[in-house]
Amino acid sequence: MTAPAFPTAPLPVSAETRLAYVLRHFRMAYEAVPAVSIGYAGLQPQVEVAEAAGQFFGGQQPYPPPPTQRQWLGQGIPFFFDPEPQKPLLELLPGGRALIRADIISAAFYLLSGWQEYFSAERDQHGRFPYSASVQHRYGFVAVPVVNYYFDVLKTAVEHVAGQPLQPRRWASGALWAAFITHDIDNLYSAWKAPAKAALRQGRLLRFGRHLWRHLTTPDAWDNLRQVQETVASYGAKSTFFFLPEHRKAPNGTPNADYKLRKVWTKIAAAIQDAEVGLHAGLGTAVHGGKLKMDWLKIPVPCSGIRFHYLSWEPRITSTLLSLDGFTYDSTLGFAEHFGFRNSYCLPFYTFNFDADSFTVNPPHMRLYTLPSEAPAFFTPGPKNSIQTSTFLEIPLNVMDATLHHPRYLQLAPEEILPALTPMLQEIERFGGVCTVLWHNENFDPANENTGPRQFAEIMEYLRSRNVAFVNGREICELFVWTRLSS
Repeated sequence: MTAPAFPTAPLPVSAETRLAYVLRHFRMAYEAVPAVSIGYAGLQPQVEVAEAAGQFFGGQQPYPPPPTQRQWLGQGIPFFFDPEPQKPLLELLPGGRALIRADIISAAFYLLSGWQEYFSAERDQHGRFPYSASVQHRYGFVAVPVVNYYFDVLKTAVEHVAGQPLQPRRWASGALWAAFITHDIDNLYSAWKAPAKAALRQGRLLRFGRHLWRHLTTPDAWDNLRQVQETVASYGAKSTFFFLPEHRKAPNGTPNADYKLRKVWTKIAAAIQDAEVGLHAGLGTAVHGGKLKMDWLKIPVPCSGIRFHYLSWEPRITSTLLSLDGFTYDSTLGFAEHFGFRNSYCLPFYTFNFDADSFTVNPPHMRLYTLPSEAPAFFTPGPKNSIQTSTFLEIPLNVMDATLHHPRYLQLAPEEILPALTPMLQEIERFGGVCTVLWHNENFDPANENTGPRQFAEIMEYLRSRNVAFVNGREICELFVWTRLSS
């Protein structure tokens, strides 16, 4: 499957635009960033960054030249747009100046904006940009939040110039990092189907009859939302439930929900109590604003967070739809095929709007930005053609249960799961990020021994042992949604 055509012909993304987008996120990542000028050569900034992207952002190629490898914080990190890898990455100069020899602004913009998937035509059978087509797969850094490392280089330079340390934003109760525990509710009444079908295929009619009778007379093992809520709460955490209002199959036969939300809502509400509710938008809604709005209206309680079914996301369309509809946050952007960082960043961020009409930034020449006072016009609400970032916060998805054992994905053995995830979790903790976990309610069924209750418990025990702050989407937004009128 190939990507849809560009809605309009994208125009070049200027150095000024890249600089403003990246530095706004740098400011979001740290507390009280001092007023330090950061820019490219020729403007005499206090922190000078090499301008090395050339004409790349004036075209539509999805992939830049291969990155170099440099050491930073004891880790080998890929640096795109690094013209002089033989020279020191960072020079701290006298007189309150610093020089960064790799173009970490352009590299951070490339990864954070999702440039590769916007300009790539590669899509899988579900219309998603595939992990196999990504630079994260090509160069082997999907579980490393590379943009956070770029920001640490910039942080070191700013600390030298300002003469004071920068601290990451703190989470609830002063915790250094956070975890966002979520559940996509696709099925409530289908636990019996697989074993019943297996019995029927094997000709075991008595066993098939038992499964059918149990289905008709007892609650389904996946009708377990109270158990899910209580299990998560037992770790001092809180659940966010994403409900799927569409119960009809997609035109290609892919299933949506096995329940009708409004019909069972009273029972659901009693089970989840005061847990946060979000929209799990049905198949097709990621590219169809009318369908998306209809799904949203079917949620019986107010909600402003969303995750798309099957992690559907079309970068040329979806971000614009969410901004126009007024969602507060999305938590779709992770690779289904591998845990880690789809945008190479472990903090919430605002997606970039590639709409061609939005690229006018006045004045057109490159500006010098001084943190924290810079305020580019595209961070202020206005008509559609004045917005260059989304109006919703993206809370990246880091690990999904299906990724870990699905026959088309990683196929990890149960005992391999936590050891495989631990280095990624350590990276998130290092940079004060948020770990988003998706564990479907059906995988709280004890019958699942591969990605079931035991594996979930191991992850939760690890998170709790590392003094993580358990937060929901609303609390993440309260910390990271900066008001457009504040600067």
